[in-house]
Amino acid sequence: MKKKQNLTIFIGGAIIGIIGALLMHFGNPANMGICVACFFRDIAGALGLHSAGVVQYIRPEIIGFILGAFIISMAKGEFRAKGGSNPALRFVYGFVMMIGALVFLGCPLRMLLRIGAGDMNAVVGLLGFIAGIGVGIVFIKKGYSLGRNHDQSKLSGLIMPIFAVVLLILALAKPAFIHFSTEGPGSMHAPFIISLVAGLIVGGILQRTRLCTAAGFRDAILIKDYHFLYGILGIVLANLVLNLCLGQFNFGFEGQPVAHSEHLWNFLSMGLVGLTAVLLGGCPIRQTILASQGDTDAFMTVIGLICGAAASHNFGLASSGKGTTANGRVAVIIGFVFVIIAAYFIIAERKKGAHNGK
Repeated sequence: MKKKQNLTIFIGGAIIGIIGALLMHFGNPANMGICVACFFRDIAGALGLHSAGVVQYIRPEIIGFILGAFIISMAKGEFRAKGGSNPALRFVYGFVMMIGALVFLGCPLRMLLRIGAGDMNAVVGLLGFIAGIGVGIVFIKKGYSLGRNHDQSKLSGLIMPIFAVVLLILALAKPAFIHFSTEGPGSMHAPFIISLVAGLIVGGILQRTRLCTAAGFRDAILIKDYHFLYGILGIVLANLVLNLCLGQFNFGFEGQPVAHSEHLWNFLSMGLVGLTAVLLGGCPIRQTILASQGDTDAFMTVIGLICGAAASHNFGLASSGKGTTANGRVAVIIGFVFVIIAAYFIIAERKKGAHNGK
C-alpha cells in the first residue's frame, strides 16, 4: 500500500515537473514555468498594489490552482470551511515568507524547477530551505503550535474560489484599471487557455496528493517519513528530462535567467521561507491549495503573501538578476528575528497554559 502511495505521488510530481517545463516552452519566463511567489507578485502588480511595470499580469495558473483544488475537494467531499487559528499571525508569516521568496527570486516550487533547468544557485537555496525547516523542527519539538482551527460558515470557506473567479473575469475583461506588463517577466506568458488548463491540472494533483515542498523535508527529518519526498523527486527528475529534450537546460551558477549568485542571501532567504513554511504548516503552494478547499487561515496566509509581494516592490526589497538590495537583506534579517521571537512567545504561552491546566 505504501509503495503504491509513493508511486502515485511520484507520478503526480512528475506531471507537475512536465507542466512546469511546458509552460516555459509555451512562453512563461525562463526557469519560471511555475512560481507561486512570482505569480502572486504579478497579480499584485496587475491589481495596482505595486507599480513595478515589468511584473504585472493576472497569471491564469493561480486561477487554475485555486479552482482545480476547489472542484476536486467539492467532488470528493473534502471541502470544509474552517479557521480561527491565529489568523493575524498567519498573515504576517505569509508576508515574511514572500519577502524571503522574492529576495531569492522564487518560491520553493520554482526552486525545484530551477534545479531541473540546471540553475545551481537554486541548490544553494535548497540547502538554506532545508536548514530553515530544521530550525522550525526544533520549535515544533519544543511544543510550538498555532492551535486548532474550528468550523466556520461555508461562505467564509468560499472566499478563495470567489477571489479566483473575480480574477478570471478581470483577466478576460481587461478593464482599464488592471495593469498588464508590456515588457519584462510580466509580459512573458504562455497562451491564456494553456496556462489556465495547466493550473487546473496542477491544482487537482496537489489537492489529491497533499504534496508540500516543506512537508517533504520536515517529515523526512522529523518522523523519517519520505512519502512527500517522492513527489519532490518526481518534480525535479521529470522537469530535468523534459528541459534537456526541449533545449531549456543551462547548467551552472552564472547567466541564469531571473536569478542571482549571491550565495549567502540565496541560502538565508530560502532559510526564512523554510522556517515560516514549517511554522505555518505548509509552503506557498500548499497554503494556496488549503485556502481553495475552505481553510480561511490559509487564506489569510495567501493575503499575507500578496501584501508581502506588494511591499517587496514598493520598498525595494525584491532582488533582480543583478543581485539583492540592501533593503532586501535587512528585511530578511528582520524577518528571522520576528519569526523566531514569535515562535518562542507561542511556546512560552503554551507551556504556561499547560501549567495552569488549560
